Amino acid sequence: MDRSFSAEAEGLQLALDLLRAGPGQGQATALPERMPESGLGEIQTLAMLAPIVLGQAAPLGAATAFAHMDPPTPWVTWALTLWNASLNQNLLHPATAPVARNIEQLVIGWLAPYFGMQGGHMTPGCTVANLTALWAARENAGVTEVIASEGAHLSIAKAAHLLGLRYRTLASDRTGAMIAEALEGDLSRTVLVLTAGTTSGGRLDPLTLAGRAGWTHIDAAWAGPLRLSARHGDRLAGLERADSVAVSAHKWLFQPKESAFVLFRDVASAHAAVSFGGAYLATPNIGVLGSHGAAATPLLATLLAWGGTGVASRIDRCMEMAERLAEFVAQDADLELLARPETGVVNWRPRVVERMDEFYGRLPEGSTSRTVIAEEPWFRNVAANPNFNVEAFLVQLRGANVASRRPSPAPLLR
Repeated sequence: MDRSFSAEAEGLQLALDLLRAGPGQGQATALPERMPESGLGEIQTLAMLAPIVLGQAAPLGAATAFAHMDPPTPWVTWALTLWNASLNQNLLHPATAPVARNIEQLVIGWLAPYFGMQGGHMTPGCTVANLTALWAARENAGVTEVIASEGAHLSIAKAAHLLGLRYRTLASDRTGAMIAEALEGDLSRTVLVLTAGTTSGGRLDPLTLAGRAGWTHIDAAWAGPLRLSARHGDRLAGLERADSVAVSAHKWLFQPKESAFVLFRDVASAHAAVSFGGAYLATPNIGVLGSHGAAATPLLATLLAWGGTGVASRIDRCMEMAERLAEFVAQDADLELLARPETGVVNWRPRVVERMDEFYGRLPEGSTSRTVIAEEPWFRNVAANPNFNVEAFLVQLRGANVASRRPSPAPLLR
């Protein structure tokens, strides 16, 4: 028996020990430029890779991580991901994933009602989810064009291009949200894409527009999980009138990459439109992907471990962090807030824009990113990490503000 395919206790224990040790993994060695003729063996390979894979990765769960839409993941998903790798289930066929296929439908069945949808399926991300939704729209609604705001994710333009649909953008306001008055004319052959949580600013397009076109798709990759929150779910009112919704579970549902889903109000007709059969298949293949893994099992574990209120409490905590930062910026005469955060993303900058580079250099690494909205530069903080220490960050932010205001010392006379 080839022991490389069995549960080797020593190696798995080493992997766990190295994982628990965290970033301090010793000195990284350079990886070989060519594949070695003779293998190093599993134990030596783990020891070699730990300082690289674990030690040099971005610490998304650190107390200073507040810059991106990529969250830390709960440890229960690590365990399920390990199980997934050991089993290598393929959801293309019931014979190669008898349990995992049922788990995916169970999880989708749990989540779909929060969005007013009947059902759907998992995808690796919302790029594929958006493509799938627009594909269903083309087949079922006979649409010939896609309209989205200037702040829509680039995957919408990609999908339109791949599907041979005309693509038009509508003007956005200063924050990056669609201007509702810009939508006019006959939309019966149009897919209207509304964004629930723009990438740069987390802004919400007017979801009251849902239903105005031949097909409405809502890209809720970022903000969709707000629907699980009793406190903030009504911010997405109108979403339930869409024909399809895309949500990234690897954002505000705290899942490992690659985990997302596309949902449909009429799932039977949508799935029928994007399904293909094959002589080797027992059931039709639904959606863009052929072979794909059991991404729903870590999500199932998270929902079982936390429950809906556990997910909501963590999202609510993130929203509180964003509000705390926004309040701080709004009260500082030297700082400018673009707008009150709608979905946990805060855009701000020094009022003297020329100070941005120096200011940015004084902020903790990984705490802040930069973006451009309506052709203006802004700092961007994203509340995706429940471990973030917002109060410590505000102390550092205050110090950076004071330091960047100081005039440079006069040059010494010789």
